[in-house]
Amino acid sequence: MRTTLQFEGLPEIILERAVEVGLARSKTDALRMGIFSLNKEYSLIKDVEEELAAKRLEREEKQMEESRQKYLSEKEALSKYR
Repeated sequence: MRTTLQFEGLPEIILERAVEVGLARSKTDALRMGIFSLNKEYSLIKDVEEELAAKRLEREEKQMEESRQKYLSEKEALSKYR
């Protein structure tokens, strides 16, 4: 996901200070750190691997629908290995 953000005032100062003191290499890294901190504080995502797998399956299913592909059966998937 690509997002463009513009900060003014205190948020801008905080991001700049995080870079100045060496907590983050860039403002973008500081924002990433903030996102992970937010998750740690509020447990928004409990099982990261499960969430990532679900997101990937969702994308693949969408691509399959768009290209009108179907899932292979187990027999079809293993046929070239027999």
